[in-house]
Amino acid sequence: MAFSAIATSLTRFSSLRNSHLNFKGIARVVSNSKSITNNPSPSWKRRCIRMASTASAEHKLTAPFGSWNSPITADLVSGAEKRLGGTAVDAHGRLILLESRPADSGRSVLVKESGKAGEELIDITPKEFSVRTVAQEYGGGAFQISGDTVIFSNYKDQRLYKQSISSDSSPLPITPDYGAPAVCYADGVFDSRFNRFITVREDRRDSSLNPITTIVAIDLRDNSIQEPKVLVSVNDFYAFPRLDPKGERLAWIEWSHPNMPWDETELWVGYISENGDICKRTCVAGCDPNLLESPTEPKWSSEGELFFVTDRKSGFWNIHTWIESSNDVVAVYSLDAEFARPLWIFGMNSYEFLQSHGEKELIACSYRQKGRSYIGILDNVQSSLSLFDTPFTDITNITSGTGFFYVEGASAVHPLSVAKVTLDDHKSKVVDFKIIWSSSPDSLEYKSYFSLPELIEFPTEVPGQNAYAYFYPPSNPNYQASQEERPPLLLKSHGGPTSETRGILNLSIQYWTSRGWAFVDVNYGGSTGYGREYRERLLGSWGIVDVNDCCSCARFLVESGKVDGDRLCITGGSAGGYTTLAALAFRETFKAGASLYGVADLSLLRAETHKFESHYIDNLVGGESDYFERSPINFVDKFSCPIILFQGLEDKVVPPVQSRKIYQALKEKGLPVALVEYEGEQHGFRKAENIKFTLEQQMLFFARLVGHFKVADEITPIKIDNFD
Repeated sequence: MAFSAIATSLTRFSSLRNSHLNFKGIARVVSNSKSITNNPSPSWKRRCIRMASTASAEHKLTAPFGSWNSPITADLVSGAEKRLGGTAVDAHGRLILLESRPADSGRSVLVKESGKAGEELIDITPKEFSVRTVAQEYGGGAFQISGDTVIFSNYKDQRLYKQSISSDSSPLPITPDYGAPAVCYADGVFDSRFNRFITVREDRRDSSLNPITTIVAIDLRDNSIQEPKVLVSVNDFYAFPRLDPKGERLAWIEWSHPNMPWDETELWVGYISENGDICKRTCVAGCDPNLLESPTEPKWSSEGELFFVTDRKSGFWNIHTWIESSNDVVAVYSLDAEFARPLWIFGMNSYEFLQSHGEKELIACSYRQKGRSYIGILDNVQSSLSLFDTPFTDITNITSGTGFFYVEGASAVHPLSVAKVTLDDHKSKVVDFKIIWSSSPDSLEYKSYFSLPELIEFPTEVPGQNAYAYFYPPSNPNYQASQEERPPLLLKSHGGPTSETRGILNLSIQYWTSRGWAFVDVNYGGSTGYGREYRERLLGSWGIVDVNDCCSCARFLVESGKVDGDRLCITGGSAGGYTTLAALAFRETFKAGASLYGVADLSLLRAETHKFESHYIDNLVGGESDYFERSPINFVDKFSCPIILFQGLEDKVVPPVQSRKIYQALKEKGLPVALVEYEGEQHGFRKAENIKFTLEQQMLFFARLVGHFKVADEITPIKIDNFD
């Protein structure tokens, strides 16, 4: 554990390999420098919850917003919420899922159902492995199941390994050792016809900034390790290689610079020869220059029909099917809603075929419309959609089993979970809905403290044009503020920026609201979930539309009497960090901000970022003058309020030099500023101790410089330049 520069506002963390020692090491070293004190005891937490159950019968304590006691601690937030990296079903119909554990330094582990009711999930992945790919930096699609065999990407060396999940055998590598983790794999499928594994490969041996992406085949016939065979190449990017049931046709998605996969992509089908090569190919969608579309998620039915999602004509991602004989594309069901998500990660699964009888092809699918997810069964023959009522209001992936399917979802009171959904014989209604896995199984213990999101629609600076956000008012059963006081507001700008925030249970939000803060999560123009037209509001206008919408949202809440206009704060990570810095540099709406691995210099980002996003901002920004005019680092003189910055030192998406440049410039200008750097962290923080420290220091920073109240938690702040 290294912790340097304690006396200044530049704070750096490193981590030991053992996660238990990790936490103690940080607590000990930081405690010696008077940075963090001990955490509230479990008995205190239980006492808070008991108080909550009786508060309605007693008078609430009156205390300033932001100063309230809450059992939703930073320890709870950082250690409780596991991440989900995908689901599958093995040969016995058991659920297999990939979970990332913050308390274990972010290690990702495959687990399976035990097969016995009431028993906990069983780890599959040995302790010396972590299942994660860094393909395109954001990863996804790190494992694939066939029968009792799993093939997975190991984080440390990025090689693929094969493992039996029905025995205690050790994983065996199936790809070459290149001496360094320079070759990554993702989004693979088993090919039973040739006994091989087909997958996307990203080869960084010649260039880490411009790796070569291909679709390759890996021989599984014996234990010898051979160089993968290239099946599809030449284009910049590939995703979703998918085989038909007979192994005779391979579908895939490809795209080229400067497009991102939600701008323009192409769907191809290749015909496989007797020796396993692609002998000819046909473009199914995306090749017509007169038709703008971004096809995604191709999938073959049991009858060999190709389905996929595209946004042609309507601007909304809807499910379509390919008529091979005429090379036509037909919409299965048309709706102004999104049946897919932007391809930031590999391995997404927004719809799934169900076993059916007769000629019907039934598809379990979900879609997003006006800030909410819906799930149902799509009848391909009748082109009808029957919706189900479930506890989830947000749904991501679907995995099919025998007589049931699994859903990854959440709601305002349910954290990210996996539920087993059983239908009746007619596949017309849900007869059983059971949560099998939860990212935070103890969260319902704090339900009385939860602030429920309100979807708000607010006017933007463009007349007649609105944007959306989720507003969370302060909520604590034991406290109230005086009638004259309005709460401070923390506005969050999501990352991406081509992404979407969702109104689901997020304990990090509840951390703020249960202490008396109002919180708003903004889906500014350019966000997904509202169709192509809304998504393209940001083209050529990044740093303008997003900033304006965030400021408009804050003003809307002030004018509505919901928040205090003198205590407006803003936070965001990655692209959201850029929006945060731009809002603080070019507007005067907010009084303080926190940037997590945010962009300060757009030109530097373009020069140093990874291949996947290397041309992304060309579409978002525009010409060279725009790069200069919209980079906060070039206008330090316009900053006028305090900022705290958090940065991972292994970040290849937004390199550490970005945070260091803005920190040094603001320090020299004389503004209150602090920078915290984490060794061993990349783009986004995975280790519990770092998640905790970031959350607590943001809270304390805002309280000291803007809130003008004392926080209830015992947290000693890091030193702030030009303030302490």
